[in-house]
Amino acid sequence: MGSMFRSEEVALVQLFLPTAAAYTCVSRLGELGLVEFRDLNASVSAFQRRFVVDVRRCEELEKTFTFLQEEVRRAGLVLPPPEGRLPAPPPRDLLRIQEETERLAQELRDVRGNQQALRAQLHQLQLHAAVLRQGHEPQLAAAHTDGASERTPLLQAPGGPHQDLRVNFVAGAVEPHKAPALERLLWRACRGFLIASFRELEQPLEHPVTGEPATWMTFLISYWGEQIGQKIRKITDCFHCHVFPFLQQEEARLGALQQLQQQSQELQEVLGETERFLSQVLGRVLQLLPPGQVQVHKMKAVYLALNQCSVSTTHKCLIAEAWCSVRDLPALQEALRDSSMEEGVSAVAHRIPCRDMPPTLIRTNRFTASFQGIVDAYGVGRYQEVNPDGEMEAQRGEVAGPRSHSS
Repeated sequence: MGSMFRSEEVALVQLFLPTAAAYTCVSRLGELGLVEFRDLNASVSAFQRRFVVDVRRCEELEKTFTFLQEEVRRAGLVLPPPEGRLPAPPPRDLLRIQEETERLAQELRDVRGNQQALRAQLHQLQLHAAVLRQGHEPQLAAAHTDGASERTPLLQAPGGPHQDLRVNFVAGAVEPHKAPALERLLWRACRGFLIASFRELEQPLEHPVTGEPATWMTFLISYWGEQIGQKIRKITDCFHCHVFPFLQQEEARLGALQQLQQQSQELQEVLGETERFLSQVLGRVLQLLPPGQVQVHKMKAVYLALNQCSVSTTHKCLIAEAWCSVRDLPALQEALRDSSMEEGVSAVAHRIPCRDMPPTLIRTNRFTASFQGIVDAYGVGRYQEVNPDGEMEAQRGEVAGPRSHSS
């Protein structure tokens, strides 16, 4: 073993892991952090390795976890940290975790979809009611003004100023930054055959998607002729306007307004129940997500390590090579023995000679880790090279855990 000012002595060991206990052994070694595996399948692509299907299943679970995490952040909640040490779950539990996660994600998608649909419907009702409350008065004549003006029709009908034509109305709402362009285009396309009135809402409405307050411009358009009406409808569609039916009689408008208010109250009650159910689903997500993320992440790491192992000719065991500190070899043997005995088999590890330069292993604790980080910022030393932080480490006898630096 090297001096206290140098990195520790590292040896190359060969592991014979029975197939039945390979997952348990690698999981145990990962929890202890004793070894660094070497890739014995460097010439094999990632899609041709033995445990590629299991790795993909873990990646699909990670995607689902990402979706759940985004939904939690969207709701303004914070994920709690996982409690205690969570080892990698057995392979048979992966299907159970996957089913629970997918069922919870699908339930959350359905509730979110219902919430968005209810919010959009409620927004339409509120916008329709706001249009009726704005107090637009139907203007029925366009040519009864005294004197010529820019809104006076250029051509008069032969039978009088639109006396025999039926007046129609289009009411709706548009975003404020689109209102000037909409008014100009309506005037240029239908000059002399419509009257448009634009007013801004006094109180902003909540946007159904973002939830932020948004202002709207309401409008009322009176026009003559079916062709003019078709032009108006096409223009409003191009500007993504919300168009609603408009009644000429004041009493009919008041009745429609009362009906809209009643429908809005009913929708708000249904939306409140939906949001309460959404809170319950998010509560279950907060319970499942923190431990599930840690367990699936560890399971994926175990399968990635198993993909670095080669298969014996009899396909009864996996052969792995790993770097291990010489002082940790007894702990390695004990960990393999305890893990394999649970499956009724025996895993073997022995030291093999190697001409390659081992990685640099420097043990740190909570005190010396910050000083070692400063040293590593200038470059990681070679194997058995003098460590500038060795004197500080010698003064601290308490060791928190190993750190491995590949040269």
